[in-house]
Amino acid sequence: MEEQEIAQLDLLCKQLYEATDTVTRNAAERALSTFTNSPDCLTKCQYLLERGNSSYSQLIAASSLTRLISKNTTLPVEQRLDMRNYVLNYLGTRLNLATYVSQSLIQFLARLTKLSWFDVQKNELVFRTIVDDVGKFLQGSVDHCIIGAHILSQLVCEMNQADSTRSLTKHRKIASSFRDLSLFNIFNLSITLLREAYTKQLNLQDGSQHSLMSYLLQLTCNCLSFDFIGTSMDESSDDLGTVQIPTSWRAAFLNFATLQLFFDLYRALPTSLSPMALSCLVQLASIRRSLFNNNERAKFLEQLVQGVKGILESPQSLADPNNYHEFCRLLARLKSNYQLGEIVKVEGYSDFIALIAKFTVTSLQMWQFAPNSLHYLLSLWQRMVASMPYVKNTEPHLLESYAPEVTKAYVTSRLASVEVVIRDNAEDPLDDTGTVQQQLDQLSTFGRCEYEKTCQLLISLFDQAAQRYQELVQNTSASTTDMTIQEGRLTWLVFIIGSVIGGRVSYSTVDEYDALDGELVCRVLQLMNLTDSQLSQRGSEKLELAILSFFEQFRKMYVGDQAQKTSKVYRRLSERLGLHDESNVLSVFMGKIITNMKFWAAARPSSPKPYIF
Repeated sequence: MEEQEIAQLDLLCKQLYEATDTVTRNAAERALSTFTNSPDCLTKCQYLLERGNSSYSQLIAASSLTRLISKNTTLPVEQRLDMRNYVLNYLGTRLNLATYVSQSLIQFLARLTKLSWFDVQKNELVFRTIVDDVGKFLQGSVDHCIIGAHILSQLVCEMNQADSTRSLTKHRKIASSFRDLSLFNIFNLSITLLREAYTKQLNLQDGSQHSLMSYLLQLTCNCLSFDFIGTSMDESSDDLGTVQIPTSWRAAFLNFATLQLFFDLYRALPTSLSPMALSCLVQLASIRRSLFNNNERAKFLEQLVQGVKGILESPQSLADPNNYHEFCRLLARLKSNYQLGEIVKVEGYSDFIALIAKFTVTSLQMWQFAPNSLHYLLSLWQRMVASMPYVKNTEPHLLESYAPEVTKAYVTSRLASVEVVIRDNAEDPLDDTGTVQQQLDQLSTFGRCEYEKTCQLLISLFDQAAQRYQELVQNTSASTTDMTIQEGRLTWLVFIIGSVIGGRVSYSTVDEYDALDGELVCRVLQLMNLTDSQLSQRGSEKLELAILSFFEQFRKMYVGDQAQKTSKVYRRLSERLGLHDESNVLSVFMGKIITNMKFWAAARPSSPKPYIF
């Protein structure tokens, strides 16, 4: 390439990324598209890397190389090998590249290695030497080690994800070969390097050493997150999965120093890095149960529990949102992978469950903090309580003591949120209907533990809120703000009552519980009569939706062929409201729906549908 042509490409690259007017940027994009699609693109990219005067030029060259090898499957092995060796040398000799340039070049290396995994030159699978090639970087300076760790991390990611250039079958064939031949070596290398870094106590105030630790942690997490058996292509199943570690890896996890390393790293690292140590612990807690025999599994669980207990006893670092989120994930994974009967046998279980309960209650009280993280905590309690009937151990699980505390904290914290939302114009949790429904589904299980306590709490809070609301309704000078606050509290209570009624299950169903359900149902129906009488003056959409949600939960439990017609819930309804059977209750429900249709259709004639569901 002539210097003039290189200068022209430099200018186009700069215009593509820096131009403020659309016309210039679009023109540069068209010209560069012609460059990347030219027959001699490969040669020109190399020239541009060598002689270009800007990082933008290097980025365009690197990304063009990746596109070239992704779509061109006919490049000779020799040519691809030369490209691989050239880029490795380029990265090793130019340590001051812009981060986005080195990232793009490393992505090219990973993609090239994957697509060429089965290619042979002189009877050798020449692209499978990547770990040895990168080993040379890891023996160099800190900056060289960063590049080496980055390459391996990107390679593991690349091998783990399918792409549009190959069939899924071809992808799995490559990924499985990589898993069997190289992944364990990479994992062991990452653990060794992390242990050395921890022992040497890297100066993490230094940018380079901080970056090295970050890449090593990411590399380890990528190894543990690998799709070992080819079934987890859907990332949405992240928190439902088990890490299917191959049997050949057993020795690495029977050495409990591996697990302890990450608890040590969590305590030693700053909050900019410690969440990644917790991410690794989340994966370690998810290792398939069948990797261990019963005795080994008990020891592994013991160390996990003791490590988690240590974090709870010194929770200062959990003030960091990322640490908090990963720790909540760790707690949830701990229960999803281990049975309650196993956990209660761990030494110090009583202190452990008390600490988790305290942590959960504190988290619930901070209702504005990390609602996405709260999902994992509530999931933990849901699974713990659901497991109670199956525990045959003599050791007490103590959930009867702590689950009601969690229930109370959830209920009271949601009610406390209402005034803050109304008076301070804060974000209303009720607006996120998906999250609310998810939390209510979880509450429906642990809220039934020691159900008498839950009902006593709900009855007390409901009576207070309903009485205050009635007083405000009767007071013509009552402030709109006070009315809205009480409606918000009643909305939460009606949602929660519907949830706990919907949690009625066969193993915990007794007549006394049905009678308690009847007490709750009576209160909601009485509130409904009060709110209906006020619809001409004011209406609360959220409260109306909560009532309809309550109807649905009641219908599932107490209406239909499966429902017990002699249930004490109907006895209470008959005594208090004159509703003797399910047909009477259904008539009330239908009347409510008709009332809603009339009111909301009239209130919003232009709406595409009335607000009844």
